[in-house]
Amino acid sequence: MLLRRAHNIVCYWLDGSFVIQNYLTGTQISLATGAADILAAFTDWTSEEDAVSAFPDYDPESCRAAVRQLHSYGFLVAPDESERDDRLAEHWQTWSPEAAALHFSSKHADYTESPEINDEFRAGKRSALFKHYPDADRILLPRVPPDLDAPFVGTLYRRRTHRSFRRTALPLTRLSQLLAMVFGPSEFLDGQDFGALMKRTSAAGGARQELEAYVAVFAAEGVAPGLYHYNVLEHSLELLDDGFTREQAAHLCCDQTAIGEAAMTVFVTGVIERMSSKYRAPRAYRVMLTNAGHLGQTFALTATALGLGPFQTLAFRDEEAEDALGVDGIGETLLYVLAAGLPDEEPETEYGADLDAFRRADLYPG
Repeated sequence: MLLRRAHNIVCYWLDGSFVIQNYLTGTQISLATGAADILAAFTDWTSEEDAVSAFPDYDPESCRAAVRQLHSYGFLVAPDESERDDRLAEHWQTWSPEAAALHFSSKHADYTESPEINDEFRAGKRSALFKHYPDADRILLPRVPPDLDAPFVGTLYRRRTHRSFRRTALPLTRLSQLLAMVFGPSEFLDGQDFGALMKRTSAAGGARQELEAYVAVFAAEGVAPGLYHYNVLEHSLELLDDGFTREQAAHLCCDQTAIGEAAMTVFVTGVIERMSSKYRAPRAYRVMLTNAGHLGQTFALTATALGLGPFQTLAFRDEEAEDALGVDGIGETLLYVLAAGLPDEEPETEYGADLDAFRRADLYPG
C-alpha cells in the first residue's frame, strides 16, 4: 500500500514532549522525535517497505510498527483517504501552514466556560484597560458633548448587544432593509484587471467581498421559517432548509438562548478562493476575519437604527454548523454568527461604573 505524509501537519515541543498535530483532523499526539524522520520519508507516495529500507540502522519491525501507528493517527494517508487532505492543500496552499494551522486548530478547541478567570481577576491578575506613554508631550483635547439628537450619533450610543427578544414577527421591510444595507452592494467599481468589483457599506480588503450570508428566519412577515441563502445580486432569499428551527440554531451556537429567541440569525461564511486568489500571503487570513468584524459592526448599527436589537457571537460548533449550511468547511468556512429581533420590552439591567468599580480596575500598566 502506498502512503504519503498528510499536508496538514505541524510539529512542536510542548511541556518537554515532541508533539505532532494534524490540524485538519484535530489529532495531536506526543511521540519520539524519530517519528519526524519516518514522516520525512513519505513526502511522495511511498510503500512501507521502501520507507523502511531508508533506515538501515533501525530495526525493520519497529519501523513497520511506527509507520502503521502514524497511519492510524492520520499523519500518513493512503490514496483513498487523501480527498480532504488534497482539498485543503488546494484551497489553502498560498496561506499554509500559518493561517491553515490557526484556522483548523481553533476549530477543534472546545468552547467552555472558565470560572477560574473570574477568580484570577478578583485576585488582581488583570490586564490594563488602556495603554499610555507617560513620558510623551501631549495636548489635552476639548471634551465637547455629542449631539445626541443627530441620527448617527444617537444610533452609535444606543447600540447594545441584546440577549432577550420578543416573539414578534419582523416586518418584511425591516428584514429586507437590514440585509440590503449590510450585505447588499452599495456601488460597483472598475477593478481594472479584476473586472467590476462590488462595494458594501462595510470596509473590505481589496473589495474581495468573500463573505456570504446564510439567513435563518424564524419570525418575519411573509417569509416561511427556515434557512435561506441571501442572494446579493437578486436581493432575494434562496430557501435551503424549511425544517431549520430555533432550537437547531441555538444548539449550533453552543446553546445560547439569544440565538433561540431572535427573529433571525445570520451565519456569515468566507469563500476562501475569493480572498486567496488576490492575496497570497498567510496574513490575508487576518484580513478576512477583520472583514467579518467590520460587517458585524455594520449589522449591529443598522439593526439599532431600524429599531431592532442586535446580537453577535463567535461561540458556535463549527463543523455541525457548516454541515447544516451545506458548506464543506474548507473552500467555504463559517466565521461569524449575527442575530436580530425586536428587543424585549424589559431591557436587561446595566450598572454604570461607580467609584468603587474604578478602584477595582487597573487603568494603566504597572
